[in-house]
Amino acid sequence: MITAEQLKDVVARVDALNHYLNIDKKKIEFEEEQLRTQAPDFWEDAERAQEQMKKVKGIEKWLKGYENVKTQADELQLAFDFYKDELVTEEDVDTAYAKVITDIEGLELMNMLRQEEDPMECVMKINSGAGGTESQDWASMLMRMYMRYGEQHGYKVTIADIQEGDEAGIKSVTMKFEGGEYAFGFLKSENGVHRLVRVSPFNAQGKRMTSFASVFVSPLIDDTIEVFVDPARVSWDTFRSGGAGGQNVNKVESGVRLRYMYQDPDTGEEEEILIENTETRDQPKNRAKAMQLLKSQLYDRAMKKRMEAQAKVEASKKKIEWGSQIRSYVFDDRRVKDHRTNYQTSDVDGVMDGKIDGFIKAYLMEFPLEE
Repeated sequence: MITAEQLKDVVARVDALNHYLNIDKKKIEFEEEQLRTQAPDFWEDAERAQEQMKKVKGIEKWLKGYENVKTQADELQLAFDFYKDELVTEEDVDTAYAKVITDIEGLELMNMLRQEEDPMECVMKINSGAGGTESQDWASMLMRMYMRYGEQHGYKVTIADIQEGDEAGIKSVTMKFEGGEYAFGFLKSENGVHRLVRVSPFNAQGKRMTSFASVFVSPLIDDTIEVFVDPARVSWDTFRSGGAGGQNVNKVESGVRLRYMYQDPDTGEEEEILIENTETRDQPKNRAKAMQLLKSQLYDRAMKKRMEAQAKVEASKKKIEWGSQIRSYVFDDRRVKDHRTNYQTSDVDGVMDGKIDGFIKAYLMEFPLEE
C-alpha cells in the first residue's frame, strides 16, 4: 500500500510538470495555432498546411499528456481517501499509483527532449570494427536489436543500404527510423562504440573474444527543411544491386552511389561523403533517397557545429573512435553496462531483443542539455 508521502510526491511532480511545460502558455498557443487552420485559404498550400497541423497536434499532445497525469493524480487522491473508508481495496490504490507514476515518468522523459532536432526521424549507420566475422556478426546483432526497438515503439524501420559480411553478419548497414515520435531524440543516446565480450561461435578453441561496432545517429530531414547542396560537388555512379529480387538483380543498375565533396565552412578542409542506396529496384527513387540521406548528413554536421559553438555538447564535439566505448555487452557474465551513466542490467536477452529504454532514459537524465 502506498504511503501519504508517496501520494504527496505524485502531486508535487504533477505540479512541477505544470510549471516546466508552461501549460497555461501552451493552452493559449494551442488556441492561436488552431485558429490559423480555420482560415478559408488554409489548404491552398498543402505542404504548409500539413506542417501547421503537425504543429497543432504537437502542442495538443503536451496538453493531453499533462491533463492525463493531472486527472490520474486526482483520482489517486480519491482512491487513497476511499481506502480509509474501506470503499476500495489496497490493490486498487497500488494499481492506480503504478499507472500514474509510469505516465509521469514518460512525460518527464519527453520534457528532456527539447532540442530542435529531437522530434525528427533519424538515420542510423552501424559499422563493424576490426575482427572479421565476429565483429560483423556483432554488427548484425546490433542491427536486429535496433530494429526490434523500432518495432516496439511504432517506428517504421527500413534498410537504405547494407553490406553483407564475408562469412556471416554485416560490414555496415544504414537504417531509417520513420513515423512514431522523437526517433532522433531517443536514439541519439546510442551514438558511439558498442563492445561485445563473449565466447565466439566462430572460434574453434572456444575462446572469449572482444568485438566492436560503431553506431552513428543523425536526424532525418524532410523537404520542409532547406539544406543547400552544391550541384558542382555532386557526382553519381550506378551499380547492379545484389540480394533478393529475381531477374532484376545483377542485371539492372538500380543501385546508386552518391559522392559529395564536403567543404568545412570553418577550416576550408574538404572531405568526400559517400552514400550508397539500394532500397528499391527503381533507380530514380534510390537517387532521391540517397540525396535525402546526404542532406541529413549535412544538416547533422551543421547542427553539431552549432552545438559546439554553444558549448552544450562536449560529447558530440569529438569523432567516434574505437577507444570511446559507450556500452559493454558481456554475455558470459550476463551484464550490459553503459559507461557514461553506469546504468546496467542483467537482462542480456531482453536488451538484445530491443529493450533498451532503461539505457536511453538514464542517458537523457544524465545529459539533459548535452544533445
